[in-house]
Amino acid sequence: MRRHTVVARGVRFHVTEAGSGTPVLALHGWPQHHYCYRDLLADPPDGMRVIAPDLPGYGWSGPAPHRWSKEAVASDVLALLDELGLDRVLLAGHDWGGWIGYLVALRAPERIAGLLALNIAHPWQRPSTVLPHLWRFGYQPVVAVAGVPLHRHTAFVHTLLVKAGVDASAARIFADAFRNPVSAKAARDTYRTFVLHEFPALARHPERRRATVPIRALFGMNDPAIHPALAAAETARADSYTLERVPGCGHFIVDERPDLVRKELLVLADEVQIGR
Repeated sequence: MRRHTVVARGVRFHVTEAGSGTPVLALHGWPQHHYCYRDLLADPPDGMRVIAPDLPGYGWSGPAPHRWSKEAVASDVLALLDELGLDRVLLAGHDWGGWIGYLVALRAPERIAGLLALNIAHPWQRPSTVLPHLWRFGYQPVVAVAGVPLHRHTAFVHTLLVKAGVDASAARIFADAFRNPVSAKAARDTYRTFVLHEFPALARHPERRRATVPIRALFGMNDPAIHPALAAAETARADSYTLERVPGCGHFIVDERPDLVRKELLVLADEVQIGR
């Protein structure tokens, strides 16, 4: 594995990568960082260069020069691709990393050969689909208000991850990173911006852009936070979108089923005929 720092759009990105060949940009979600892709980084698929940045403020990256609006982070990610000299990549994203992946694919489809979305709702939501599942988002206002002390001074992150099926030692690595005030603030702002601004905006103005890149969604069916109905193919505005439901797996599918994530990356690479 190789670690280095890349400054893009004012963000000091900590980037971990391994392997060579087709670039695969792997974006993590909350409350994690690049280490969620440890299996891919330790043993990258033949012919693939796995690139796992810590998103702004998370892990060992520097703070975001904004309040973690998802469109701003998508701009940061595109700037990172520019700095890395990458014209076109495969993109994998879990949780918020998957949401950012959707935004990047919608805004700059020429940069994305294909998207592997991992346990995240797609952006084409309707009120009738979301309303029955709003109760699942009850933790979000709590993180939006009390995220900094919650992450820095309690066992909240470690307990959440272990209960969700993440190995205790890995959960400790993630939890310890949030003792850093920069990371704790980034986590708070991720949800504060969403709860106060982005979710209401989506309710008023649903996403109308259509995805033209192939999207393959993997979804652990035991996810307590996001219902698979929010990732349904029937409501996706996309030229090519499939959803594979994974029984016996929860929200943190990258940690629980790295074998399946690897397999789907290889299948997607072959499908879009991007050289490896």
